[in-house]
Amino acid sequence: MTVISRLPGAHEEEWDWQLDGACRAADSQLFFHPAGERGQAHDDRDRAAKAVCARCPVRERCLMHALAARERYGVWGGCTEEERSGMLRRRRRNRARAR
Repeated sequence: MTVISRLPGAHEEEWDWQLDGACRAADSQLFFHPAGERGQAHDDRDRAAKAVCARCPVRERCLMHALAARERYGVWGGCTEEERSGMLRRRRRNRARAR
């Protein structure tokens, strides 16, 4: 579940980027795997979702949102939950080293 306290406020400018998302024209199931999906089916769905993201004008903003909100599921900004988790781990590690 998304941590609500990490979400931006209820200001239109914080959310209006979503109106330009390439994913709006796609089936949302493409971006969220069904329970138990594994193997080639999982990889194919992720690849198809990332193809939509690759042509999206708000891809970077989407990814920044997903990282800030700690979105746990789905492909956001062209990155899977595993990829985002790795980004967050590296970010934490780099902050710890900088101290």
